[in-house]
Amino acid sequence: VTSLCLFISLPQEKCECTNGHEALKEDALLPHQQPPTVKTSAPPPPGDDPTWGQHRLAIIVPFRDRFDELLEFVPHMHQFLSAQRIRHKIVVVNQQDKHRFNRAALINIGFLETKTECDYIAMHDVDLMPMNPALSYAYPADGPMHLAAPDLHPKYHYPTFVGGILLLKREHFEVTNGLSNKYWGWGREDDEFYVRMRDKKLQIKRPKDIYTGYDTFKHVHDHNRRPRDNRRYGNQKADTRRRDHISGLDTIEYEILTRQDLLIESAPVTILNVQLTCDFLRTPWCV
Repeated sequence: VTSLCLFISLPQEKCECTNGHEALKEDALLPHQQPPTVKTSAPPPPGDDPTWGQHRLAIIVPFRDRFDELLEFVPHMHQFLSAQRIRHKIVVVNQQDKHRFNRAALINIGFLETKTECDYIAMHDVDLMPMNPALSYAYPADGPMHLAAPDLHPKYHYPTFVGGILLLKREHFEVTNGLSNKYWGWGREDDEFYVRMRDKKLQIKRPKDIYTGYDTFKHVHDHNRRPRDNRRYGNQKADTRRRDHISGLDTIEYEILTRQDLLIESAPVTILNVQLTCDFLRTPWCV
């Protein structure tokens, strides 16, 4: 299916959740508004059908060692997006080097490898799947659209959270110079990207009229995987709290080892197996 564009990124740990989880859930999910079920059948491939729209979505999924989650994610997302008649391509950017996981760098790579095919992207965690069909993945013409909003994400609820699932049109991702490449291990790269968007005066939008609360998404993350990525080394904690004015799309160094087009339950996905390059002088915590 040549008209699909979607990138897959591995999820990362963020700040600790705030209190009030149950209170918000009770307020958000009224008795007559139980979570809808996702359609199990997708319409035929778009071809030249004008009802599918003219924009092409690339969902970037940074990835490593989460094959069980991928087997569920790809068919689900293909059906979900096809039901909305969103032209899309699912691209999993799989980190195969020995460094610690770098979600931000993998998203940058996914964007660079698909920007000629797609005019907007979704920075998408593999462990987060939309369950409410009213959640739209449409082209974010008016600014970045944060689908996994703090009042909808099952785990992260602080006001400046922009992780999980974030849609941006190509021009907005380029004007920020993408994400910082210095975030090896879990967390903080989304918080730094929030500052990049703020500096460029980008207005972040969030879904309206979604009444399923924390049941809007299925979250299957296992925080016990890869404990090395949860640790902080040397001056990493202090350094990654500062805005990175150096690295981004224009400094990323990587090699694509293989490119594979697969079908998972008839859902197409492209796997980019990549090797990242680490600047040991600037980010010694990559190892």
